[in-house]
Amino acid sequence: MSEEETFGGQMPSREGQAVLEVHGMAPVPLANRYGRLFRVFTVWFTPNLVPAAFFIGTLVSASYIGLGFWLGSLACLIGAALGALPVALLATYGPRTGLGQLPLARLQFGRTVVVPGLLQWGSTVAWDALNAIFGAEAVHLLLSVPFWVGLLLVLAGQGLLGLFGYEAMHTFHKWMALVLGAMFVVITVKIAEIGNFNSPATAHGGNLVGGFLLLATISASFVVAWATYASDYTRYMRPEMSRGGIFALTLAGVTVSTVWVEVLGAAVAAVAVNSTAAGLRHVVGGGVLGALTLVAVWIGTVAVNAMDDYSGSLALQATGLRVRRPVIAVVATAIAFGLTLWLDTGSLSTKFTNLLLFITYWIPPFAAVQIVDWWRNRGAPPAHHAMDIQRLRPGWDALVALLAGYGAAVPFMDTTLYVGPVSSAVLHGGDIALAVGFVVGGAVYAALRYAQTRSWWDDQVAEAPAPSGVTA
Repeated sequence: MSEEETFGGQMPSREGQAVLEVHGMAPVPLANRYGRLFRVFTVWFTPNLVPAAFFIGTLVSASYIGLGFWLGSLACLIGAALGALPVALLATYGPRTGLGQLPLARLQFGRTVVVPGLLQWGSTVAWDALNAIFGAEAVHLLLSVPFWVGLLLVLAGQGLLGLFGYEAMHTFHKWMALVLGAMFVVITVKIAEIGNFNSPATAHGGNLVGGFLLLATISASFVVAWATYASDYTRYMRPEMSRGGIFALTLAGVTVSTVWVEVLGAAVAAVAVNSTAAGLRHVVGGGVLGALTLVAVWIGTVAVNAMDDYSGSLALQATGLRVRRPVIAVVATAIAFGLTLWLDTGSLSTKFTNLLLFITYWIPPFAAVQIVDWWRNRGAPPAHHAMDIQRLRPGWDALVALLAGYGAAVPFMDTTLYVGPVSSAVLHGGDIALAVGFVVGGAVYAALRYAQTRSWWDDQVAEAPAPSGVTA
């Protein structure tokens, strides 16, 4: 079976169409392009209304951050906004190419795409497990069933969405944006009554700066992880769709929901016993509102994890693995079951922070490579070449840039497993590894491509026409 046959197949062609999407990473034909612009906002708004964001907010009072409410909220806002910028930019690539993010990376990384492809697939499984802890506990408390049963119910919901694919998730996220939005308004009103909005900073001088940088980076890492998913959820949109509109709505959808929940966490950092579903229920006082909070956690977990399963399946196909997309999505869900049970033991806080940072440090240089390549191709990369293994470049330059960006970021990292020398000696525990990785990765790739072509542009002329209905 050829790549076109394995990675193509049945797909939706209009909003609300109930169809099992067999279509994988192959470019979406023009005949199947559809969708209104505003659904870009809802698909990015819903999955960030999750306890993981709440947990980040509660870190404002952690001894190694010590910012207090207002400085902590500002750090969360700046971090989330900066982290959302590459997500918003990469989301605009979907309508032009009809490709998901990792499939599009085949144009830059060529045969070395197996490295970011496997990294992305592994990251989506890890995110599945992290989020599922909160969702499974919410079901456990809400329905009085064992944790593993709650986990199965969460995974069943996300697996079903991931199985049906693109249109099912867009539709689910559209309606859940209203449902979850209303629920979190109620939760916000309650937290407004009990929250401490004047908690002072406990860190001072250089340590205050370091704590600010660290929290901003943690907030950014939660958001920038979406950069490797971005065009997956716009690839069915028509090529003439407003790039500015997609950029603005993606930026708003990601940032508004993330900062909203993080600020709620910051407001109750001192009284939140823990940041699990039980901790959230405790914060709002139990009863009907507590049950409502658990339902919100359940829904949010399904929403975000379905995106992990879907994007992970496209990433694994991008490596060249000839397995149908729905099959990969189901397998990833099953693997997440075991990983979730492991993460639910020991110190969740430590595991969460370390995993959150380590599975995102590679993403900024990856995004930078794609952005530089898009610029070099003047916004018109030969998308149809991504499906032909014979036309893929060796891609060593993109891989070198990715590794260089990651390597340059190492001295600026701060986790409980490793603290870089610059972070420790200069930044007082601050972490700017994401920014360093982005700048270095992009600069190295641009320099290597210029050295090979003696030009700032990659004006590639297709040797054969693009497949019917696919932009070149």
